[in-house]
Amino acid sequence: MISEEKLEEVNILLCEDDESLGMLLREYLEAKGYNTTLAQDGEEGYRTFVQHTFDLCILDVMMPKMDGFTLAGKIREISPDMPFMFLTAKNLKDDVREGFELGADDYITKPFSMEEVVFRIEAILRRVKGKKSKDTTIRQIGKFIFDTQKQVLTLDGEQVKLTTKEAELLTLLSNRENELLQRDYALKTIWIDDNYFNARSMDVYITKLRKHLKQDPAVEILNIHGKGYKLVIDNDKKEE
Repeated sequence: MISEEKLEEVNILLCEDDESLGMLLREYLEAKGYNTTLAQDGEEGYRTFVQHTFDLCILDVMMPKMDGFTLAGKIREISPDMPFMFLTAKNLKDDVREGFELGADDYITKPFSMEEVVFRIEAILRRVKGKKSKDTTIRQIGKFIFDTQKQVLTLDGEQVKLTTKEAELLTLLSNRENELLQRDYALKTIWIDDNYFNARSMDVYITKLRKHLKQDPAVEILNIHGKGYKLVIDNDKKEE
């Protein structure tokens, strides 16, 4: 069993549209020491995820506004290593396969016992803990070293401390190296709202990131007109 001290540090996002089941499961998990936030549809779950920090997501497959599979995909775009498991009333092979293809850590079919959920959560957290001991928050962007956790960009031993917004934006861009980062997606992920003022704010942060990265000619943030941005790494220049 995981210690009570450890459980107090675990934050869980629970997305379940069945109000009674959701509240019952949340209360049970909190009684076991897990900090649990309940969302009752997929869109609420997505907004909650981008506004807070979680260690594990439990997603009902069939939810209004956004189903669990779609929500899982969006979560993985923001946090590729976020562990999650699905709750579902279905037991079809295609549904199970789709869940695991999305990278699900587990899949529980309703009805289930509360104890079973806790056992599976503990198993996932043990796997994640073992994996994180080998993982790193360090990324290479051309000649730069980017520490996503410390929000520090380093080149030839010289460090630049990024603001939170700069670091979040660079993280999204580096998640999609040489691919399009959609403007609306970045706005909703970081600023929550894609209004005019937030859009202008993002343009300012893009300009700041370009200034930070200009010391390496192999690294460039392109403006894809009407669509978004692309972090491009020119490997030929990188090797020069």
